[in-house]
Amino acid sequence: MAGKNEKEVVIKVRGLVNQFGSDVIHDHLDLDVYRGEVLGVVGGSGAGKSVLLRTIIGLNKAREGTVEVFGEDPTPHRERPENSVQTRWGVLFQEGALFSSQTVAENIQVPLREYTKMSQELMNEVTSMKLSMVGLPEDAARKFPSELSGGMKKRAGLARALAADPEIVFLDEPTAGLDPISANQFDELVKDLQKSLNLTVFMVTHDLDTLKATTDRIAVLVNRKIKVGTIEELRKDPDPWIQEYFSGARGRAALDG
Repeated sequence: MAGKNEKEVVIKVRGLVNQFGSDVIHDHLDLDVYRGEVLGVVGGSGAGKSVLLRTIIGLNKAREGTVEVFGEDPTPHRERPENSVQTRWGVLFQEGALFSSQTVAENIQVPLREYTKMSQELMNEVTSMKLSMVGLPEDAARKFPSELSGGMKKRAGLARALAADPEIVFLDEPTAGLDPISANQFDELVKDLQKSLNLTVFMVTHDLDTLKATTDRIAVLVNRKIKVGTIEELRKDPDPWIQEYFSGARGRAALDG
């Protein structure tokens, strides 16, 4: 356990190399994510933001390096999924990634079926609670993803990510495709849930408004490396891409407004 004045590291990445063919995406990355923080992950197209997320949750095997989540290897336990460290996190993939042939309720119950031996009655109760938690009406449980708006799909995906009461939530471009009002509402929802549930949030995003509204620190993937700091710290970084991102015209409008 971390000492009284130390931050507890819940995600530890060391010497991470991701390479596809001759294309090196990440070149010996080190990263610590602390319990209870909201970490935003940004970078240019092809910088490997989603690849980093997928590597941390065990869906992508790195060429070199190590990843630990709560001190454990995140690779799934095929024989004993209920004992896997994966039970301690939830994931909201891009576009919600809901199963189109299942109702919202059935989607939310997927991790409960996989990792618990909960009765159907109790799963229905959990579903109702999670829908309320993310601001969806009770009747959304019976709908299929095709019947939902973009914002509702994101909320349903978030309800599924929260179904098994995780300690970490991974969000991949959570506000992409949402109008500004819906995006702002989703930011507020994430912020409120993080505080009330004491979640650690690892969020891939390109949205400057979301970064300003929700994050404690930001990890920037640039030139196959990673730089981490607060918005104020990163705006002092001399790297040209970082300067353009945070202090260019759009950055100034979003962050100084």
